[in-house]
Amino acid sequence: MRVTTATRSGGRQLGGPERDRPVRTIVAMGVPVADELDVSIVLPVYNERGHLRDEIDRIRAAMDASSYSYEIIVVDDGSDDGSSQQLRTIEGIRLLQYGTNRGSGSARKYGTRAARGRVVVWTDVDMTYPNHLIPQLVDELAGHDQVVGARTSEQGTHKAFRVPAKWFVRKLASYLTQTSIPDLNSGLRAFRRDVALQYVAQLPPGFSCVTTITMTFLANGYTVKYWPIEYRARAGESKFHWWTDTRRYLLQVVRMILSYNPLRVFLPLGLVLSVIGVGKLAFDWITDDFSVAINTVVILFAAFQIFSIGVLADLVGRATRQRDEVAPATVAGPSRNRRGQDLPPAPIRSEVTAI
Repeated sequence: MRVTTATRSGGRQLGGPERDRPVRTIVAMGVPVADELDVSIVLPVYNERGHLRDEIDRIRAAMDASSYSYEIIVVDDGSDDGSSQQLRTIEGIRLLQYGTNRGSGSARKYGTRAARGRVVVWTDVDMTYPNHLIPQLVDELAGHDQVVGARTSEQGTHKAFRVPAKWFVRKLASYLTQTSIPDLNSGLRAFRRDVALQYVAQLPPGFSCVTTITMTFLANGYTVKYWPIEYRARAGESKFHWWTDTRRYLLQVVRMILSYNPLRVFLPLGLVLSVIGVGKLAFDWITDDFSVAINTVVILFAAFQIFSIGVLADLVGRATRQRDEVAPATVAGPSRNRRGQDLPPAPIRSEVTAI
């Protein structure tokens, strides 16, 4: 693996010490993090050669115009269209390259673990998201644990399938978390790294990782804000595959039900079957001289099984939950140094490390 790194010192510190602090190495969740920055922008890349440089330049220009210190982490997920070679020619990025395609979820996961910023931004490089607004997205994080760029339109391929499938998954997620979710799987989001590192091991390898990170924050009591954004048609070829992604959507629904507040699903189903079973039992007793039909027994046994599955899933979820969770964000004023001043940006230092 080849890792190219670029960091910026100084900039506005999000509640941190002032600029002349000594360089320090921090170990978070077993991952060494040197000289914390404000923002780490993680870009998963798989066969995006035609527009890579334009998108990275757009992000860099926006961040240079802001007061945040930052880094751009590009995770090349086994590209075979020349993206790998092009990325090696782009300066001022941290480049993680993998020999095989692991999925966008894996790329985001490992990029998050490698991040130095106290805030991590996920976005794509296919020109769909307004990446020039990343500084404003980070601003919106004040007092929240995660901010999601909520898309106001659907520009993806296979709309006839994707729109109803996403609507169903979003409604299910809203029901499980008892929270209104306008966009569950947006690829543009900013969140606190310390909170996310508790749960990155749970992220699936595919596209549903963005759904999982939203649900995980909500299920564990962290605040998620939705910030409306425009969404444009993508550049290049879509990675959506109707059969593979249909299967993943179905698996995602099952995992969501079992992982996040399962009693919200299994308890009502069990109650409905119990009412039907008890009603059928009364009917059998009245009409068949206290005899019980086999189908009545089956209905009552099914109700018992559903109750049991729900209770077991809830117990497993509680038993595997983090014991020492990071505290949620609190509402505070603007982030400044100890003198109450915004810190000016300093020049970029670059280094290249081969692993």
